[in-house]
Amino acid sequence: MSSLHSSCAPHVALIADGNRRWAQSHGLSVSAGYEAGADTLKARLYDAASLGVQALTVYTFSTENWVRPAKEIDDLMATLAARIERETPELHGEGVRMRFIGRWEEGSEDLRALMKWAETLTKENSRITLCVAFNYGGRTEILDAARRFQGGSEEDFRRCLYAPDMPDPDLVIRTGGEQRLSNYLLWQAAYSELMFRTEMWPDFSRAAFEEALALFSSRSRRYGGRPNGDLSGQDAARAHRLAQQRITTAVEDRRIG
Repeated sequence: MSSLHSSCAPHVALIADGNRRWAQSHGLSVSAGYEAGADTLKARLYDAASLGVQALTVYTFSTENWVRPAKEIDDLMATLAARIERETPELHGEGVRMRFIGRWEEGSEDLRALMKWAETLTKENSRITLCVAFNYGGRTEILDAARRFQGGSEEDFRRCLYAPDMPDPDLVIRTGGEQRLSNYLLWQAAYSELMFRTEMWPDFSRAAFEEALALFSSRSRRYGGRPNGDLSGQDAARAHRLAQQRITTAVEDRRIG
């Protein structure tokens, strides 16, 4: 396990798909599926911390999910609010920092207050960061950033995103058998490794998580370069961003000239 820990993905993003189908297959209500999914998220969060993951981002509710039945949306919102209120003190005690990204203003006043409370309470924690994408869409984030963007480099544009200080995910894991990003972290996941699992999210075990991390550690991430082994993943990503900045600067100089 030490080799897995040393080569672990620093930032893992999750598309926790399959809660409803899991509930249906077990003869349970949709709300019971969401509760089971929340239990799995908490367990995998603690696993992630023990395995060396520094940040875990989870897709809880997308901008497109508002078209679902009102009862299902109400159940999901109630589950999210109750879990934030009940779990945050424990997560705080375990050194977890909580963050939320997305369009908060379209959530209820009570839910927004809980999110702000959780962020404020845990902001100094550093064991692992749990970032919850709520009312989030990758295209929406880019549009919102474009409205604030005043021109400049790729790094300048990045500063207009919901969480500009959040590192890009090294690995995106989707459960539930589908093989698509579903409008999730479109800017940030440009060079992420993608893994698609067949099990429903409530069945995503520690063993499955370890298997995904082990597969990640076996992959070579080149960011468009050659596999010479000279750069780590984070260094390669930084080199890529610097190269993009140089290109942007050269274009702007040419326009001025």
